[in-house]
Amino acid sequence: MRYLLATALLFITTSPLFAQTKTWDGKFETSNIEVTFVYFVPSDRTPLPDWRERVDYYRRRIEQFHTREFQGQSTLTTVVHPEPLVSAASTAELRRGDADAIFFRTLGESDRRLDFGKGERKAFPILLALSEINWRPLDDFYRLHPEDSELVFEGNIGRGGQHFPGAASGGARATYLANRGVGWGLVSADGWRVPYRGSDCVIYHEGCGHTVGLPHPEPGNGSVMSGAQYLGWISESWLDKDQKSRLGWAPQEFTPNEQIELFSRFRALPEPAVPRPREEVRLALDWPGDANVKSLRVRLQTSIEGAWIEMPQSWEEAAPAFAALGTFDRAAPISYRVDAELESGATAELWGYFQVRSDPRVNPQPLALSPDLAFPSDHGTQADVNSELPSNEVDLLALVDPEKCWKLGEWSKEAGKLLSPKQFGARIELPYSPPEEYRLKVIVEPLDAPNGLLLAQRTGNNRFVALLNFSRDERGQSALENIDGQNVGNDSTFLGKVFQQDRLSQVIVTVTKERVTMSVDGNLIINWSGDQARLSLSDYWKTPNDKALFLGAYDCRYRFHRITLEPISGEGESLDTRE
Repeated sequence: MRYLLATALLFITTSPLFAQTKTWDGKFETSNIEVTFVYFVPSDRTPLPDWRERVDYYRRRIEQFHTREFQGQSTLTTVVHPEPLVSAASTAELRRGDADAIFFRTLGESDRRLDFGKGERKAFPILLALSEINWRPLDDFYRLHPEDSELVFEGNIGRGGQHFPGAASGGARATYLANRGVGWGLVSADGWRVPYRGSDCVIYHEGCGHTVGLPHPEPGNGSVMSGAQYLGWISESWLDKDQKSRLGWAPQEFTPNEQIELFSRFRALPEPAVPRPREEVRLALDWPGDANVKSLRVRLQTSIEGAWIEMPQSWEEAAPAFAALGTFDRAAPISYRVDAELESGATAELWGYFQVRSDPRVNPQPLALSPDLAFPSDHGTQADVNSELPSNEVDLLALVDPEKCWKLGEWSKEAGKLLSPKQFGARIELPYSPPEEYRLKVIVEPLDAPNGLLLAQRTGNNRFVALLNFSRDERGQSALENIDGQNVGNDSTFLGKVFQQDRLSQVIVTVTKERVTMSVDGNLIINWSGDQARLSLSDYWKTPNDKALFLGAYDCRYRFHRITLEPISGEGESLDTRE
């Protein structure tokens, strides 16, 4: 993290008896500070489905920390922009130049669009952008970046195996604009999307520290403006006393209330810190000495866009010493969140992260590549693939006549849109056999709680399906079926919900001689390469014409708004429909 200054600082000496806190240069009052959070999303990215929950967690953390550190002499309030701020620029456009360039592009656009810091002020204004991307390509959930056609670890791991924020690709920045009396902060994806232990320190460091002129303390220490993000949560850190005094804070007697005491003492650390597959994992919980716990809610997540899975808890003591997370069947990253309430009404929440590893020295590898990790040798990013494809699309939806095409279940067509029935194993043949290589695009809308959508594919003489959002135990699973005779759960499986009820999504499946990729709403979820002979279709999903593509639905009604196919090489063939 680097500290940028937009203007020269004017250094002054403050007295411990100074009547109010001010910025580091003494120019602006900071007795009241208002931080406006903006979730900044490039035009070619899809917002996280739970982005607001993540932002709310961080804003509550920094508010409590500021209250504890300043004891009311400076009050911090937060505001969240109600919708993601979708940029006019793409990821590639924002990333042109160095990390400073992406900082000024992001904050400049956010400032202009919000007309920030103008009008009557009741508090010192800080604009804090939480970006969906990093300065350079990085899968922040797996902590891997592409390098020479390999996925290489990039991040910070402590001696005990715990993960802390701070990837070189991140590019977080902050500045105090003394000429305008506002602060600008940027926390890139690595600093907040995945809740590493210490991510909340990054939020305060960039969003509330440098933005009022605070430098790094010399010599360095474990305070929030120094090395706190590499040591623990913000509740375990502090703001340097000399720095606070320079801002105008005066030491005073302070007895923390039960809420602040719980905030400061509560911890939830995974045991073991680096578990192996099929090894029992639990969270060791630290409480204030007299805590009497009323409720404890524990959830975990195995993909950045996946659902949070509830882990029921039980205990007999006044305060449980551990929370059970169960076991994990393979090496994978895990995010967790804990919400606790005491009988007194005090509440606590902590989010964290760890990795299940078969070997502590070996990084888990993703089953599907994020858009950032598509190597140039593998046709580049999804956007690059799209731009290279020809435009002679075949409108498959126009070819479908539910009265003539072979089908299982009551399929219907209204106003040019195709509707599937809500039943197990419903399917309908499309009267078309694809070329040797092609790209299938489907715009689809689930009308019920999303469950399995199947898009049949063909490569060589083999048919197989692209399965999306098959729901099991409240988790969505997507995969190519079958690979080596194995259905969902094979090495192409992506864990995480990809659809939302009553929301349109675009699915793109690209089939070439060496590779099959699948993306949903611009996110690449499957990138499989191998021998075509390994792909097959299970007997359950077969249809009469083994040359035809088909659609399938599993216990969910889907409305198909568009189904097109773009040839890449070879020629497709229209087929006769039959009952």
